[in-house]
Amino acid sequence: MNEINTDQILKTEYSQAFDEKRKGLVLQSYFKYGKASRNFKTGNVDAIGSLKKCLAKFEETGNTEYLCDVANYAMFRFMFPQSGDYFRHTDSDESAGIVGMSVKEMESFSENAEY
Repeated sequence: MNEINTDQILKTEYSQAFDEKRKGLVLQSYFKYGKASRNFKTGNVDAIGSLKKCLAKFEETGNTEYLCDVANYAMFRFMFPQSGDYFRHTDSDESAGIVGMSVKEMESFSENAEY
C-alpha cells in the first residue's frame, strides 16, 4: 500500500510564494489602513465587498496582486466572522462545485465511454 506523502503533494499543490506575497500585503495594509481587527471585526470594512472589488480588478487587469488581496480579504472574514457566519466541513453533495471539468472527471468519463 502506498503511503500518502503530504509534503510531496504540497510541493505542486500549494504556493509558499503566494503566502509570502499575501503576508507582505497584510503588513502594508496594517500601516495604510490600521489593524485588521479594528477594521473587519466591527464590519467597518466589508471584507466580502472588498474581495469582490479586487476580483473584478484582477479580471480587468490580469494583475495577480489582486488575487493575493482576494485571499487576504477572505482570510479577514474568516478571522473576524460577522453575524451568522460559521465553519462546517461539507461533503461533495454540498460542494459549491467547480467551473469546468476536473482531470479526475475526465479520466472517469474516458474510462466509462463506449467505443
